[in-house]
Formats: sequence, C-alpha cells, structure tokens
Amino acid sequence: MQPRKRQRKNASAMRLVGALVAQFRTAAGMTQRQLAEQTCTQPETIASIEQGRRALQLPLARRMDTLLETKGALATAVENMPEVDLIPAWAEEYMDLEREALALSWYDNQVVPGLLQTEAYARAVFRNRVPVFSEEKIGDQTAGRLGRQEILRRDQPPTISFVIWEPVVRLQLVDDEEHAKQLRHLRACAALPGICLQVLALNRRMHAGLDGPFILLETPDYQHVAYSETQRGSLLVSDPDEVSILSQKYAMLRAQALNPEDTVGLLDSLLGEQ
Repeated sequence: MQPRKRQRKNASAMRLVGALVAQFRTAAGMTQRQLAEQTCTQPETIASIEQGRRALQLPLARRMDTLLETKGALATAVENMPEVDLIPAWAEEYMDLEREALALSWYDNQVVPGLLQTEAYARAVFRNRVPVFSEEKIGDQTAGRLGRQEILRRDQPPTISFVIWEPVVRLQLVDDEEHAKQLRHLRACAALPGICLQVLALNRRMHAGLDGPFILLETPDYQHVAYSETQRGSLLVSDPDEVSILSQKYAMLRAQALNPEDTVGLLDSLLGEQ
C-alpha cells in the first residue's frame, strides 16, 4: 500500500464555510435533516460541516448550491479554501481506512487514543510536541483529531475495542478539571454501543504490549491491516503473517487487562481522587 499525500483544509476556513451552509440552509427554511435527505448525506454530516468540524467537499457543495439556489457560492468558497499540511503523508492512508472501518482494535501505552480524547486533552498532546507547533497549527491539528471522532457517531459505527495501559489514564497532561473531564469522557465512551474499553493495570506481571502501541483494522471488504506509529514515522502493515502476530498480541492484552466493568470501577476511583 502506497500512502497518498493530501492536504487538509484550514480549520478557520472550514468554520467560515460551515457558517455559510447554516445561513443558506436557514434562509431556505430547511432543517439539517431535510438538507441531508435532499443531498443524500447524513444529518450528522451536515451538523459537522456547519460546526466547522468537517470540510465541505466540492461535489456536495455543488449539490447544495443547486438545492439552495446560492448561484455557486458554496462551490466557489470550497475551491478557494486555504490548505495546510494537517496530517503527515505517511498517516494519510490509515486515516482513509479508519473512516470506513468495520472494526478497530486499539492498544495504547502513551496517550489516550485519539478517538477518545477531549478537546483540551488533544490540545495538550499537540502542545507537548517537540519541535513545538504554533498555536494556529495546534488548533488545526486538534480540529482534525476531533473530526476523526465522527466515526463514533455514524448510523452504523464500527465495533471498537480499546486497551489502554493504566499510566495513560493517570498521566495528567491537563489541569485537574480537564483531567476529570477526560476521565468522565472515557467512562461515557465505555457505555456507547459497540465500544469495549479495558485498562491494563499497573500491577499485572504479564504485559503483551511492551513493544509499543498499535491498531488493528478491518476494512469494508473484510481485509485486515495493522498500523503503528514511532517517534518519526508510522507503518501500515498488510502482510498476513505480521497482522497475525499483532492480533495474537492484542488477544493476549485483552486477556491480561481488567474487564470492562472493573475498568469503569478504576475510572470511578480515579475520579474520586480528584
């Protein structure tokens, strides 16, 4: 698999275009659901575009222009949006696969998985980058990360299993209030249909994930791939033998981790210490 280099739209420009969509829709007397139905999209997609969390794509902009009789205003805005290198080229192919995945199995021993991060936590992760990001780039990166979380709100969301090492949930990258919000967010996500959250406790003497974090993914055509990041790059793995090895590691990690109920209990106890 060859990664495809692609640029992402600037977050401030996305918010501006989203505001235009909302204004034109309201002027036409339509709800988000009605606009979604008539443009063959989902209400969640329209909401995300209007909130500036998702870029309006040109084909959809043209359909909206026709429906809302905006004389090409939205298509013109999209075609002239500034672009930034928000996501490195080496991560692009994984992002494409993640958006359409049927299932994900995610192990992390460094930070809370991106799909479960609050806005403040995500900002803290990017703010700790070395060399440092500018505040504008931190904002763009954070918006991109939060946009990825839309897959949790799909009409048919993927089945996702998360295993997180306990130091991750204890690491306090944000202040007390925001740390508590992150823990409560993890607890809320653990209750979502299709999500299984487990913490691998510090007192376990068996640990199958000492080599670092990784993600297993099942595509819509039932192919299995794996993805892992290092300090200076990433690796998308499609070789069946290598994917099998990581699948064995993940199965062992799930067996070694706390069960979902005890994981929620651990989160509750950490919240009680706030």
